[in-house]
Amino acid sequence: MWRNLLALRQISRRTISTASRRQIENRVAEKQKLFQEDNGIPVHLKGGVMDVLLYKITMGIAVLGTGYALYELTVASLPKKQK
Repeated sequence: MWRNLLALRQISRRTISTASRRQIENRVAEKQKLFQEDNGIPVHLKGGVMDVLLYKITMGIAVLGTGYALYELTVASLPKKQK
């Protein structure tokens, strides 16, 4: 049992580290310039193709959900047929 605890402690010391293994380039200034640019594009679409795709999928789900909710409300409001 003690061996397991010692092994676990050694593994956790090795894998949890605050130092990054590779340096990531700071591109915040580029992104700020892109998003602050006045080019007529809404800010939620300035991120590129993925933003446009996510926006269209979200709007599609919202429209379909609203349509389905209205359909269910219509069905629920009609009287049931007597057999």
